[in-house]
Amino acid sequence: MKLFQQLLVAGAAAGMLAPLASQASDVINIEDMNSYSRSQSSSKKIDSKTFINEINDDLAILKGRVDGLEAQQNNFEAGSFSETTTLDGKAVFTIGAVDADKAITSGSTLGGAATIDESTLFQYMYQMNLNTSFTGDDNLYVRLKSGNQVSDKTLGEKPFGTYLSSSANKSDAIKVDKMWYTMPVGEKHTFFIGPKIENYYMHATTPSIYKPVLKQFTLGGNASAYGASTSPGAGWAYNADNGFAVSSNFTSQTGQTTGMLTDESKTSWATQVGFTKPQYSVSAIVNMKYNGWTDSYFTTVNGKARPVDGDSTNIGLRSWWRPAETGTATPSISVGFDTSETDAATNSNTTMYFVGFTWQDIFQSDDRIGVALGQPQKREDETTDPFSWEAYYSFKMNDSVEITPAIFGSTDRNGSTNGDVTGAVLETTFKF
Repeated sequence: MKLFQQLLVAGAAAGMLAPLASQASDVINIEDMNSYSRSQSSSKKIDSKTFINEINDDLAILKGRVDGLEAQQNNFEAGSFSETTTLDGKAVFTIGAVDADKAITSGSTLGGAATIDESTLFQYMYQMNLNTSFTGDDNLYVRLKSGNQVSDKTLGEKPFGTYLSSSANKSDAIKVDKMWYTMPVGEKHTFFIGPKIENYYMHATTPSIYKPVLKQFTLGGNASAYGASTSPGAGWAYNADNGFAVSSNFTSQTGQTTGMLTDESKTSWATQVGFTKPQYSVSAIVNMKYNGWTDSYFTTVNGKARPVDGDSTNIGLRSWWRPAETGTATPSISVGFDTSETDAATNSNTTMYFVGFTWQDIFQSDDRIGVALGQPQKREDETTDPFSWEAYYSFKMNDSVEITPAIFGSTDRNGSTNGDVTGAVLETTFKF
């Protein structure tokens, strides 16, 4: 019996015994007892069973009231936070520094790029993911994010490839970073819509399984074909049982203020076709970008440039393969290639390539070694050969804490000579 029920029963029993004790202290009137006995001669005799039955009845009533209170309490707790909503998240502590050519740190703006600060930085990112279902199959996703990364400092420079996947320039404020709604139609179709979404969340095929430290190496090369920004958008995806998948979606920058899919808004419309099996995947994407849409993460300054109101056709090829078993010398491999054609009168073509290797479970369970390299999106008239790379080792202290030391570097990263950068970071990720 629960403690609360025991207290109620004890109180009830004390209440029943109090009248008996009071009556025992009164003077016994024999005549009144005889009169009562004669008047009740046809009634049932009072014996010990009578009191036992009454006590049992009282206990049943009390139990019913306790159950009712517990039910009300449970209803209150369930109503305070929907039982169909789940929360998970992570915090990332990062300490790191870079060493760059003097031309980059002395105040020169090579190719229009900002300079790099060589000071050692300690920054953080905090993220919460809320998922709510209303039918059991749909999902409302909201991502809250905070961080103190500074965009023009050591670990936030897109032109020099030092921008981290964990970076978050939120000025220490928790903000709504992503928000969209997903709804299945039938068993194979999924529809997306939201005020804060990016194209790649709506693709039906995963383009790469390489998990990078630097943002430029996400999606098999975050350049013209897969480059995106958080904007209003919508999309559709189809996944067949045999691994075939196709998707089409759009996002429009400033769509919340000047309208979507208009000449006043930069728009990205991406259509992807892919085929995936447990050990491999291949996919192709065509991303039409309008009204001067540009991409920043894996590109040189000239490779990023687009006519102010110009359009571009961006084609991306992706593939990945992984061994049947981890813990061997054979890594999983992700590759990517982009080509982009703008409507500029001259020098309209850019290209990019990426290769990523991952070894898992090498020294201990759930550890990971990653190596990535590639050429940023480069315009055809550029005479330099920009090149970027990273290498890291990630291991878990326990199920919730992961530590990742990494080194990285670039040669002529922004498309100009004397634009070399090397760096190192140590990241600690806390998941909950």
